[in-house]
Amino acid sequence: MNAVNRIKLKYVADYIQRGDAPTYVDSNGVSVINQACVQPSGVDLSKKKLHDPEDTGRITAWLQQNDVLINSTGTGTLGRVAHVREKPTSMMFADGHVTIIRDTTRRFEPRYLFYVLSIQQEKITVECSDGATNQIELSRHSLGNKFIDWPPIVIQQQIVSFLDQQVGTLDQLTSEKRRLLALLADKRLTLITRATTRGLNSVVASRDSGIPWLGHIPSHWKIERAKWLFTERDDRSECGNEELLSVSHLTGVTSRAEKNVNMFMAVSLEGYKRCEAGDLVINTLWAWMGAMGVTRQPGIVSPAYNVYRPVPELDPEYLDLLVRTPRFAEEITRYSKGVWSSRMRLYPEGLYEAWLPVPPKEEQQAIVAHIKQETQKIDAFVLATGRTIALLQERRSALISAAVTGQLDLGT
Repeated sequence: MNAVNRIKLKYVADYIQRGDAPTYVDSNGVSVINQACVQPSGVDLSKKKLHDPEDTGRITAWLQQNDVLINSTGTGTLGRVAHVREKPTSMMFADGHVTIIRDTTRRFEPRYLFYVLSIQQEKITVECSDGATNQIELSRHSLGNKFIDWPPIVIQQQIVSFLDQQVGTLDQLTSEKRRLLALLADKRLTLITRATTRGLNSVVASRDSGIPWLGHIPSHWKIERAKWLFTERDDRSECGNEELLSVSHLTGVTSRAEKNVNMFMAVSLEGYKRCEAGDLVINTLWAWMGAMGVTRQPGIVSPAYNVYRPVPELDPEYLDLLVRTPRFAEEITRYSKGVWSSRMRLYPEGLYEAWLPVPPKEEQQAIVAHIKQETQKIDAFVLATGRTIALLQERRSALISAAVTGQLDLGT
């Protein structure tokens, strides 16, 4: 077992610098490393933003090879660490949510510090949480005063050599499992999209729908304008005591009580819009992202949402599957209004311009049953894969913890 000393980080790192607050632009410029870029595998440049290169004079937090980066703000991302292993090939600096740790005198092995900090994310989050305001932030002062397990640099290098090999294998396995999850998600989406727009019989006669987002559909299916399929409802709650529902592009319409949401809640829900089971609810501001769905229970939703009652010819479960496909979200975005793509709003007159497929109701129900059966298989595989990833991550953390605290005999 190796002897391990404990020392405050500020006594070994001569540079602990919070990033600058940049002005983002939509043109080629200096790369800005933000929270999303900070990943255990390194700096993910696919998540970078751009900064105007003409306004770089005040920037101090430029990245260098062997910098250790740590996210200093953000729920879920606070304390996440990355190591800049390669020399940056372009001008890059950290934004105000990322802190750079650097040792210009080579008093420590940067990758050792990366491993030490990588197993402390949960602890850092607890230490920095403010229960009253839900604000969490890791200050430069707090980071500098953190005690770190600190063996001699020769031992640090031996630990790094061991962990790079062992953790690298675990990370490779985890990466493969995550790719599998992505493939399963694509398979699930393809299944739903194809079934709701093409049906289940691949050899049935088809025809060109004349609607670009639909393409060819079974020849016996109808195509209807949304204005003939939906009636807007604006029934307001008098007391606001009904079940509050939330609309998301990920989960459709669900009870707000089922979600862990820290957003501001209105003092009173009087005047919120009522909806009944089977109604289509659309988040007006986020419809372009697919934030819509059919509610399975009565309740109330934000007055900023739109509620529509579909015609009886539409099976509610079929409709829910159809409108939550990315293709439908792309289609109704064409009829949304707004200057910026991220601020597009879908009003009733816009929705009414869209065209939807309407299979015979018995076929809609058969499509729903088929999708349920097939997605259950996919979801079971996803669940099992998720458990495997969790076990790999637990093994990874345990291995790093044992190595950096001297619990492993590395032959030293």
